[in-house]
Amino acid sequence: MNHTMKSVNFTTLKGRALAISQLGFGGAPLGNLYHARTEEEAQQTLQAAWDSGIRYFDTAPQYGHGLSEMRMGNFFAQKPRDEFVISSKIGRLLIPCEPGEQNAGAFQDVPANRIEYDYSYDGVMRSYEQSLQRLKLDRIDILYIHDVDVFTHGSQAASDKRVDEVMNGGYRALCELRDNGDIDAIGVGVNEWQVCEKLLGLGEFDLFLLAGRYTLLEQESLKSFLPKCLARGSGIILGGPYNSGILATGAIDNAMYNYELASDEIKQQVNAIEAVCIEHGVTLPQAALHFPLGHPSVVSVIPGGQLASEVIRNVNTFAKPVPSEFWQALKSQGLIDHDAPLP
Repeated sequence: MNHTMKSVNFTTLKGRALAISQLGFGGAPLGNLYHARTEEEAQQTLQAAWDSGIRYFDTAPQYGHGLSEMRMGNFFAQKPRDEFVISSKIGRLLIPCEPGEQNAGAFQDVPANRIEYDYSYDGVMRSYEQSLQRLKLDRIDILYIHDVDVFTHGSQAASDKRVDEVMNGGYRALCELRDNGDIDAIGVGVNEWQVCEKLLGLGEFDLFLLAGRYTLLEQESLKSFLPKCLARGSGIILGGPYNSGILATGAIDNAMYNYELASDEIKQQVNAIEAVCIEHGVTLPQAALHFPLGHPSVVSVIPGGQLASEVIRNVNTFAKPVPSEFWQALKSQGLIDHDAPLP
């Protein structure tokens, strides 16, 4: 089962080298996203990722209100610290609360912690310390500013306010941690490229964890944000390569796109791409995982996996190469941006 998973040696802005596997592991499902999973299932999922050669793992306090970090902590307690790269996030502090007051949204059956947004200097330092305790680690490799986007906060004004808050407080804490060598890299983890582009102009960020914004279905970021990353030497970790599911399932009845039911227009686009897939003996998920890595800024792609079987399926899908004629066919039919660099 042990594939030789290729790693990219990413050099941070401070010249530190991080070996990041091209396929990473997204830790939101470990926080019981949509479904409650047992501790045993969570550990089997992580073991499947490890056995497949995945060495980059991402999590956040938000995922299961601490549950994802704790499950990773239990797993990595048995692994040599220099053999994996782990990232977590800041911006949400976990505050102990009465059971039933968690307000956990899509996360099921979570610990009794509620979330408080805090992007201040002290908030970041506290968040980092709490993450280390849950992860049972003495250092985290990459720390991202989490969700300062419109999607999370509801309006452009609210997003701008969070960006100001972090740049006037939390950013200094992140830089201190990076300068001291407590963390190797700092970044931004969001659902929108626009706020990444804004932050790229305000600070020195090593990596952007961008969910779903450079995929087979969306290449708008190719025009401005991605070239700026390339010029700056900032890397992209591409989360959500399936755009919440439709690029894994195809345009089925209840197909999900960006956390909601896919529109007819999106379904038509997916059907058109899938027709080209069939013609070239390529599966839709295979194309979805490989496409983002064609861009020189993209270091790793991290699909989520709820169960060990899903992780193994992602790994096997990724192990199959995609013929170059397939990408050319997508371009000639206008199904992907003409300027998109190909894998």
